[in-house]
Amino acid sequence: MVASATQFDFSRRSLLRGGAMLGAGALAGGLPLGQAAFAQDASAQWPRVARFLSDFVDTGKVSNAVVALGWGQSLPEYMGKGDTTFTSGIRANADSLYRIYSMTKPITGMAAIMLIDDGLLSLDQPLAEILPAFANMQVQKVYDGPITADNLEPAVRPITIRHLLTHTSGLGYSIVQQGPLAQAYAENGLNPGQVSRLEVPGGLNSPPAPSLEVFADALAQMPLVYQPGTHWSYSVGLDLMGRVIEVVSGKSFDAFLQERIFDPCDMSSTWFQVPESQKERLTANYFLLDGEPLAIDLPDNSIYLDKPAFPFGGAGLVSSPRDYDRFLMMLAGYGEIEGQRVMSEPAVRLATSNLFPDTLAPDGGFSSGGRAFGFGAGGLVGMGDTAGLFGWYGAAGTAGLVNMNMGLRQTFMTQYMPADQAMQDAFPLAVAADAAAMTQ
Repeated sequence: MVASATQFDFSRRSLLRGGAMLGAGALAGGLPLGQAAFAQDASAQWPRVARFLSDFVDTGKVSNAVVALGWGQSLPEYMGKGDTTFTSGIRANADSLYRIYSMTKPITGMAAIMLIDDGLLSLDQPLAEILPAFANMQVQKVYDGPITADNLEPAVRPITIRHLLTHTSGLGYSIVQQGPLAQAYAENGLNPGQVSRLEVPGGLNSPPAPSLEVFADALAQMPLVYQPGTHWSYSVGLDLMGRVIEVVSGKSFDAFLQERIFDPCDMSSTWFQVPESQKERLTANYFLLDGEPLAIDLPDNSIYLDKPAFPFGGAGLVSSPRDYDRFLMMLAGYGEIEGQRVMSEPAVRLATSNLFPDTLAPDGGFSSGGRAFGFGAGGLVGMGDTAGLFGWYGAAGTAGLVNMNMGLRQTFMTQYMPADQAMQDAFPLAVAADAAAMTQ
């Protein structure tokens, strides 16, 4: 079956759900647990997770799912079901490749915190000190209203590094905005991501800017949707952070990630561009149309085999369950993994803490499922009975979370769009329930 572009419903809100709306899933790891040893049979230790994974794949809506679970610095246990595509006959496993989309954001966030730790950035440093084009920003008076002089006013405070990390800069996002601003983003190459070679609506196929520098310069000409520091609003802040990292470090953004995070963590399967030699490991991405999966990005002709216009720090990476678990293991070790120091402990503690500015409006924070959360360096921060939780989700159904208090690491990989919030809620709840049972 071949679907036309008009059959796809890539609504901005549905994609946002996959990357931001965590709901009750943030309960994961919020229980007073210690570390525990894994049995050889992961499904016996994690029966609810195993059942969840099996039931999920058995719906026929996805071709596969793989889970990685671990404690502290212990090696992970993996569970998986299904093939890399519905027709490949290649079993999905810990080394299969997945488009992690917004799970890129915490990686970019950690890179920024490294530069703060190096003394080359500061959390409340004005962005304009690094990128002068952002010195005199204008803000829409009416959210997503017209881009006209009568609907614009000067920003009352500068955008800071803190704002970029926590989605409180007031910058927009092509998957969120509507009307004139969404059109202006598309026309100016402010679409920092890729989905398919197929024509899909929602601004997701608009050509991106040719470089991070051009992207940043064009973004500086756009009005903000909120006054800086007042509202959590999902944004291109982490994509712009890629340009900040380039300027401050003197290295290309992707080279900085490779040198400071991927190589030290031994993340050998995390790329902005999948090498041709590795395409058989790539899973297919599907779009659910009336509950039926339609292939929109297949391994042999994936858009991820091409070099992207620039490295998208908000949604550009492909990774494997094994690799992303290693990133979480580094965080669980407060910057250390298998004896290798990647980040300082104070830097990790800062990055995984609530970094919301004190100028946040009373109703301006991030909440989901009736719960309020803080925000750290590109990821959600648990509060109250979810204290210690850090991580984020991806628009194609992926999840990567770690409870810093317990070192409980949990990664879920699958590939379909738009992501199902109920599924993303259910996975960490199953992890939390199994983890609690281990201590009884």
